[in-house]
Amino acid sequence: MRFTTLLCLGALATTVATAQNYRAWLDNGGGPDNSHFSALTQITKANVAQLQKVWSYPTRDGVAYVWNPLVVDNVMYVLARNNSLVALDATTGKELWIHEDLQGIAPRGINYWESKDRKDRRLIFQINSYLQEIDARTGKSILTFGTEGLVNLRDGLRRFPTGGPFGRVQSNNPGKVFEDLVILGSSPGEGFMSPPGDLRAFNVITGKLEWQFHTVPHPGEFGYDTWPKDAWLYSGGTNTWGELTVDAKRGIAYFPTGSPTYDFYGADRVGINLFSDCLLALDARTGKRLWHFQMVHHDLWDFDNTSAPQLTTVKHNGKTVDAVALAGKTGFLYVFDRVSGDPLWPIEERPVPKSEMPGEKASPTQPFPTVVPPFSSQKFTADDINPYILTPEERAKWKDVVASARNEGLFTPPGLRDSISMPGNQGGSNWGTTAANPMNGTVYVLGLNEPAILKLSAEAPGRGGGGRGLPGVATLGKELYEKHCQQCHRADLSGGGNYPSLVDITARIGADTVRTIVNGGKGPMPSFSSEINDTALANLVAYLGSPGATASAAAGRAAGGNQAAMPASTAPIVGSGGAPAGKAIAAAAALAPKTPYGGMTGPPYPEGVEVPANRYYTGYNVMGNIIKPPYTTLTAYDLNTGKIKWQVPVGDDMRALAEGHANTGAIGLRAGLVPTATGLIFLCGGDQKLRAYDEETGKVLWTGELPGQARGIPAMYEVGGRQYLVVNATSAAGGGAGRGATGPANLNMGYVVYALPAK
Repeated sequence: MRFTTLLCLGALATTVATAQNYRAWLDNGGGPDNSHFSALTQITKANVAQLQKVWSYPTRDGVAYVWNPLVVDNVMYVLARNNSLVALDATTGKELWIHEDLQGIAPRGINYWESKDRKDRRLIFQINSYLQEIDARTGKSILTFGTEGLVNLRDGLRRFPTGGPFGRVQSNNPGKVFEDLVILGSSPGEGFMSPPGDLRAFNVITGKLEWQFHTVPHPGEFGYDTWPKDAWLYSGGTNTWGELTVDAKRGIAYFPTGSPTYDFYGADRVGINLFSDCLLALDARTGKRLWHFQMVHHDLWDFDNTSAPQLTTVKHNGKTVDAVALAGKTGFLYVFDRVSGDPLWPIEERPVPKSEMPGEKASPTQPFPTVVPPFSSQKFTADDINPYILTPEERAKWKDVVASARNEGLFTPPGLRDSISMPGNQGGSNWGTTAANPMNGTVYVLGLNEPAILKLSAEAPGRGGGGRGLPGVATLGKELYEKHCQQCHRADLSGGGNYPSLVDITARIGADTVRTIVNGGKGPMPSFSSEINDTALANLVAYLGSPGATASAAAGRAAGGNQAAMPASTAPIVGSGGAPAGKAIAAAAALAPKTPYGGMTGPPYPEGVEVPANRYYTGYNVMGNIIKPPYTTLTAYDLNTGKIKWQVPVGDDMRALAEGHANTGAIGLRAGLVPTATGLIFLCGGDQKLRAYDEETGKVLWTGELPGQARGIPAMYEVGGRQYLVVNATSAAGGGAGRGATGPANLNMGYVVYALPAK
């Protein structure tokens, strides 16, 4: 379809053409456009019931991976064996080589690049805030890339993240390869004084920085006047920590950007704050801004844009239009002409409530799509309290909390009393949860109905009463960990069996997700919302981010850690720890002294800038289990009309199912979906089941059992004329009715591959 045009694009022409024919899975999310779409036609509605497991690769290390496998020719690349990159035979699962011990690798995937003659093939990944490459055929580090195999992602940023020179910059998502560039977002922190999330592109061969776009504009740049004077010296965030998309034919990169920092209080950043909360279209070769649209002005709710923008072609007002659609945490789907940036249907600026906070100036209006309906609920009242799962006492408690909270709609600003945010900063659409049919105008959104209850305070999170410093926080957090967590996750945080490792957990999945799981529970883990209040939870998260047991946990990993349950490999170990210099740097970072500023607090403002006298912080509960079902839905949009074709709950909450309540949708589900040219949609439901849905009706046509919960994005590929689907089922499953109940560790958790019976 685009093959002839793409042959002239240069070094990556062959790879791009193959990916854009949607018959391979060479890229995270399937291809440059991140559609997850497969044009393979062997598996159909008529034969999908015959699907069977043809091989699996157990990871057997207790790690819940969120990895999207890549498949090149007959080689599949997965993360397994205690964060090792493993090359597998894509038809049998046989190990080909292992590059072990890549601790700190970005957990959601890697990039693949090949030269036009295919003699040079590279796997590109972020690890410990460095960019590195591995030879895709041998698994060995490419030391000619950058400096001794490393590109420091902190270089070129005005301010290092909290934590000093070893602070985290990398996103958990891998970015995109376009021609001879790797294009990256970042995740530099969410506290006061976090660095801006500049968007950058690096040369695949040399590691040279090719372009950089300032998401907090510098003086003289477009958007500078949407911030206070000199805001670029102290404000940050506005980053793409989620997924970006590339229109390879036009050379346009689409970035969903997140909120400015601090997320919930913006008196030091009065204005609409471009380019936060935008869909930002840049020239992929130069980084030049082509157009933007801001979904949330002066964000006070952490409504990051994070899902992959979806590219599809529609019939609109009698014309064929190439469109781009972005699903937001707001629960809205925003649809634009992908070249001009013009909305396909009007998006109106409507008045929204004022802030009650001192010094705060909430935007008086916010954008509301007018034709395309929302995919998630945007209200939460006492009448919406969950009638299932919660005890009568819990229901009464939450009814009182919600009834007394400030609750004036989607954009109710947080204040010094409870306020309702719905869908909430963990609701709506998130990374990995959108897909499309690029040809017919259909876009799919996995949406979470997950309210947040916000409350601001002048007391910094994790500092407790009486002006405690960080050592006190660590002690309090450790005491909570020992009381509530240690029995399952071990004293050194290493986990084991059905209980995942918590080593570096806040860096791997983010502090927000940790809070969500502690508050709402997940799988065999119960909710601790009644046992751990906001202040205590902040202490616990602070401890997990910098535990006193770090040294013993590192020693445990060095001695084998969770690898005890893993079988010996017959494949060669071709490398360990990535580039040698990178391994040494990571070791030095573990021993480096920590900054006195942690969590959301940040260092003082620079001298000479006009800023508020006080900083305010939020303590919040993200409570996926207190709202009535459906908790998670799959929505199919027909963007030829702007209407919803259908919406269905996805999966079941295992606790609700144990109490006799089916078809609720899973709580907090983040799983990718794969639509196909034959009218099927494959999606895992958070209940150890893989389902095939009918694209026309949303009806389930087939269900397959999995050895564990599925996270991340599946991958569909073809080898030797046979079509395969691989699912990452590496997360521990729930154990049934009782709180905290669980079964024995399932050593078969891993990557599971399905196909039709061989002929």
